[in-house]
Amino acid sequence: MTESKHVCPWWLCFTFDNPLRRLIHNPEAILGPYVRPGDRVIDVGAGMGYFSIPLARLVGGTGQVTAVDLQPQMLSALVKRARRLGVAERITTHLATPDSLGRQAPADFILAFWMVHEVPDQRAFLTEILQMLKPAGRFLLVEPKIHVSGKNFLRTLETAKEVGFLLRESPKIRWSHSALLGGN
Repeated sequence: MTESKHVCPWWLCFTFDNPLRRLIHNPEAILGPYVRPGDRVIDVGAGMGYFSIPLARLVGGTGQVTAVDLQPQMLSALVKRARRLGVAERITTHLATPDSLGRQAPADFILAFWMVHEVPDQRAFLTEILQMLKPAGRFLLVEPKIHVSGKNFLRTLETAKEVGFLLRESPKIRWSHSALLGGN
């Protein structure tokens, strides 16, 4: 998972990780169908917590969210926001390396929202994601149409199938290509 030169810099996230984005990407509406109280969830490329914090609300007091990112500044901002919003005890942060997300407890649900296009070795990345899923777990892969062509998204889905994922559904998410995947 060697780091791409195209990883979104931490200081730029303030431009799209804001309350106005809820008009386009409402986290509860997008994630609510897939996440239940008590679930163990991993948010890959968590940034400053735009999805991690709502995920923490969705999993409730008995669930757990692991927020994974390559940039310590992102995770630091996420922790501050989670404390301010009263969900910090439900969120664990993990600093990934350019080559690995790191070992995580098996998850019921994993989210990778608008970040897989930044990963140079998608096969290794998707294999690692599959290994982190519980047998009945689900992986929501969402990519921005502005950066990822339909052809490239289909290529990513083909790689996902090659490593062992099955396409469960194709949810409609604004400005995005998306797929809900599960293991064989």
